[in-house]
Amino acid sequence: MSTPNLHLFVLVVPLLSALAVNLWGRNNRQMIAPLVLGSLAFSVLGSIVVMGNVLRHGTISYTVGNWQPPFVIELIIDPLSAMMMVLISVVALLASFSSLKSAEQELPGREAFFFTLYLILIAGLHGLVLTGDAFNLYVLLEITSITSYGLIAMGRGRAALSSFNYIIMGTIGACFYLLGVGYIYILTGTLNMADIARILPTLNAPVATTTAIAFVLVGLWVKMAFFPLHAWLPNAYSHAPTGAGTMVAPLMTKVTVYLMIRVILNVYTPALVFTHDWVTNGVMWAAAIAIVCGSALALGQKDLRRMLTYIIIAEVGYMVGGVFLANSNGLTGAILHIVNDSLMTLCLFLVVAAIIYRQGTVSLDSLQGIFRRMPITMAAFTLGAFAMIGVPPTCGFFSKWYLILGGIDGGHWEFVIALVVSSLINVILFFRIIELAYFGSLADGEHHEHGSTEHHEAPWWMLKPLVITAVLLIVVGFSTGPLINNVISLIIPAGF
Repeated sequence: MSTPNLHLFVLVVPLLSALAVNLWGRNNRQMIAPLVLGSLAFSVLGSIVVMGNVLRHGTISYTVGNWQPPFVIELIIDPLSAMMMVLISVVALLASFSSLKSAEQELPGREAFFFTLYLILIAGLHGLVLTGDAFNLYVLLEITSITSYGLIAMGRGRAALSSFNYIIMGTIGACFYLLGVGYIYILTGTLNMADIARILPTLNAPVATTTAIAFVLVGLWVKMAFFPLHAWLPNAYSHAPTGAGTMVAPLMTKVTVYLMIRVILNVYTPALVFTHDWVTNGVMWAAAIAIVCGSALALGQKDLRRMLTYIIIAEVGYMVGGVFLANSNGLTGAILHIVNDSLMTLCLFLVVAAIIYRQGTVSLDSLQGIFRRMPITMAAFTLGAFAMIGVPPTCGFFSKWYLILGGIDGGHWEFVIALVVSSLINVILFFRIIELAYFGSLADGEHHEHGSTEHHEAPWWMLKPLVITAVLLIVVGFSTGPLINNVISLIIPAGF
């Protein structure tokens, strides 16, 4: 099978599986698990093969039919998009094991509909990272958003209202992006990203170009919940069904950050985006504020899942700031943090899923002494917490290190200070929970004879991906050098 065909199968197989789940899974629930896991396992293997071919042979362009761009849809597989394909596939597969058990418990009778949306979302995310057309990027961005709305709305309590708020903010972000693309089309007469990058530098329209850039970036910032455009995220992720949060939280914001990087590097070019120092300085200050405020807001939360949503907001500030440092170390740190934060967030949300499965809540009060009941789960939590803090040799340390180096290189000490402050706040956040879990007294009725406590872990169906993800936090940390040398270095523009 040729690489372009394999790439298409990685994109299409989850979509076909979504159709199969919807047709057959409603009447035969036993079909759901093999269809979901089989399609995502294929995506993992296929994306790894595609990435290997891209690294060996260079960027691959695939066009539908015999027409040439810009008259046809073009898919681009470069080192960055190939890396994102692997990341999306791996996270989706690991999350799906846990999601299958969570959906069985929380959404009885609706599992087929849930996983139909789940698989469509995965297909949409793959399409987002591969499209070479600015308008198709908008279409795919909305497909992923609409499926996210549906997944979140399936939760209990205030989930429907949270999803509605997400819809409002998501629509505003989409409108900003679409207006920016419209300006670009008026200026260049094309929607193909490569053509736009070639034509824009030749134009003498600085105001129109800057306006187009601003609209697109604001649209993406809304979608990724860049502070203070974050209001929709805490409620959306904390009220979503557990299985939805386990997959959406690690991927949605990170894929949107990828889109920002893609737009800056491959559409507008860094020379146009970073022309005005006052703009980059303003964004850097905004990123620093986002980091500190996201971390500070997490301090006031009494629910583990909601606390993690505010940490995600802070992490978005990490990545936006890394990009706008406009230097090699900063961009390296931002790209590396996309991978690392996806795995760290996945690990912690898998922990949340396991605890909710067993005790129905992740309020901080309910975590007292939980290590004695769920030692494997809490050991994985500890590794995830260390990675979020940035303790070596976990992967979180290395991306933070490059971000700090980038901040020093660029003279943006406000960003460096924000990173340090955020890490210190994370120490407070996570060690508070570790203290409760490891040293807190058990609730009445949970003590057994001779002082023993019965282990009450989640099913191995949920523990296996959790253990794998926790181990990956160490493995990816030790693999930072090869990842930078063999992948990320190919992404950094010359002279950056």
